Amino acid sequence: GPTQVLRKSLQRGLVLSTGSFLVYEAHKLICGFAEVHASFKVEDVIEQADYLYGSGETEKLYRLLVQHKNSDDAELLWRLARSSRDLAQLGSTSAEEKRQLTYDSLEYAKKALEKNESNFAAHKWYGICLSDVGDYEGIKTKIGNAIIIKEHFQRAIELNPKDATTIHLIGIWCYSFAEMPWYQRKIAATLFATPPTSTFQEYAANSHLNLFSCLYAADPNFYSKNLLFLGKTYLKLNNKKMALLWLSKAKEYPAQTEEDKQV
Repeated sequence: GPTQVLRKSLQRGLVLSTGSFLVYEAHKLICGFAEVHASFKVEDVIEQADYLYGSGETEKLYRLLVQHKNSDDAELLWRLARSSRDLAQLGSTSAEEKRQLTYDSLEYAKKALEKNESNFAAHKWYGICLSDVGDYEGIKTKIGNAIIIKEHFQRAIELNPKDATTIHLIGIWCYSFAEMPWYQRKIAATLFATPPTSTFQEYAANSHLNLFSCLYAADPNFYSKNLLFLGKTYLKLNNKKMALLWLSKAKEYPAQTEEDKQV
């Protein structure tokens, strides 16, 4: 009768609402899991990326990180900038690919800075990548960018005073200006009111040489290029004995990367 129909309708409604509730709860659970998963995902990718970087797996590392080029995470983005640059420097990379990767790396570093201005590595890699792009833009742009590059290196040191690579890079920056040819000095003079230039004697007096020495003392196996520049600087200062010492160390440095081989 009518009572039975009503009872069945109520039961059906209860089953439907229970089903809806279970679907809703499942949805909540899945979404909750997705949120938790997303929060761990960046850390997982970074951990994997750092393992590949330490293993010298340049191409695998790039393939991993380029999947995350639209990420909002500065830690991922600066690593992608570094990875793109490393891939560009491989001997197997064509000239066209190298150019594209060089410009891409600057974009990734720029995005990393936009996402987190207080990330020291983002400043460091922005400076490095801006310098690389200068090789394609001509000497005037390269010299014009030099001040911006140094500012980013200095900001990186402010944010992380213990980062040896950034201190080394400022040393390279000073070295580059110290050995700038006369025609480049003339370009610099038109771009800057006071060109950031110096002789090697001033360079030594300003403790840039000591800066390289301190880096070596802090970590003997820090960087092959550091050893090379120590040798080159001593050579410019006409101290052949010390130049030979550091250049020999650079020569004996175990070559792991393409850059080590070039050094």
